Amino acid sequence: MFSLLLVVIYISFISLGLPDSLLGSAWPVMRTAFNVPLSFAGIVSMIIAGGTIFSSLMSDRLTRKLGTGLVTAISVGMTALALFGFSASNSFVAICLWAIPYGLGAGAVDAALNNYVALHYASRHMSWLHCFWGVGTSISPYIMGYFLGTKFGWQGGYRAVSVIQIVLTIALFSSLKLWRNKKAGTDGSGKVSKPLSVFQAVRIRGVPFILIAFFGYCALETTTGLWASSYLVEHRKVGVETAAMFASLFYLGITFGRFLNGFVADRFGDRKLIRYGVTVMIVGVSMVGIPLKTDVLALAGLIVIGLGCAPVYPSIIHATPSNFGRENSQAIIGIQMASAYCGTTFMPPLFGLIANNSSIAIYPLYLALLAALILIMTETLNRILGQRPEKDTKI
Repeated sequence: MFSLLLVVIYISFISLGLPDSLLGSAWPVMRTAFNVPLSFAGIVSMIIAGGTIFSSLMSDRLTRKLGTGLVTAISVGMTALALFGFSASNSFVAICLWAIPYGLGAGAVDAALNNYVALHYASRHMSWLHCFWGVGTSISPYIMGYFLGTKFGWQGGYRAVSVIQIVLTIALFSSLKLWRNKKAGTDGSGKVSKPLSVFQAVRIRGVPFILIAFFGYCALETTTGLWASSYLVEHRKVGVETAAMFASLFYLGITFGRFLNGFVADRFGDRKLIRYGVTVMIVGVSMVGIPLKTDVLALAGLIVIGLGCAPVYPSIIHATPSNFGRENSQAIIGIQMASAYCGTTFMPPLFGLIANNSSIAIYPLYLALLAALILIMTETLNRILGQRPEKDTKI
């Protein structure tokens, strides 16, 4: 039964990734249909981000009350409904309204599932699960691209993904009996603790440092992916097609890196993986920034940054129960998710604003500062918590 549940969770992580790249793939056509500026995609993404931040912060109370399985099923159902609503929308205002349940569902399921895996499964599964999330984000542009070439258009792409989500919702409701520890918040002895407020959680020793580190990581990942092509084309004069290909290989580096990371995660432990990952990131950023005439090093550097990013996100999540206590992990992971979405939402546009008033040549420097922030915060946390051995007896 536990193995069957793991299969359900793996499929859920693919589902988590499916909607994430739909808007970017479809927006050039959608904005023409709605007769709105290209920049209005930012409004939709901000609404979604607001919903994810709110539901991430509420995940502790929700999961304690309903259990991880039910929260996951309801949340996926909300995203399925929202995606279907997108497909039926005939105005930009309607898209904005449907973006609200989209964000609320995405944030709750992300926090609940990540905490459940951190509590019950070994580190390798966290890496492979996030690899499967990358599979979902890679597949959805192809689904959308197929439908854009048919009479069904972008509506058909959203409707197809919503159907996949509906099927998964049915499977999740059918699997509720498989979930153990249905009510979150046990301290390991079976005693249920009280939910933590945001203020109580951030007062736990070391929590502010991991929140800043997570903010920095997600800011670095998103900024790297969003501005890579522009940097290569505008500053290094790389061809548009070549720049686009290597920018996409950054994400392939993350996905493939997480697949490989799963084979060594249990051996090295979360702390070492974070340290090694950030070190590789810094090497990759240096490769991108070295002012050589050849572009080979800069192009390869994007892949190296992706490989460095691979272990950091899943390792930070997986280490949360060990670092801060099983009874506190759901609340803290929820706040970590909210911090991550803040970094994803605000830091890439900030770079765009800075570059617009200076030069896009500062791209490697911006990434280097974020990488240094992650390293400083995680190493400070390790010193605060002490170098106690990491024992992972989970399956």
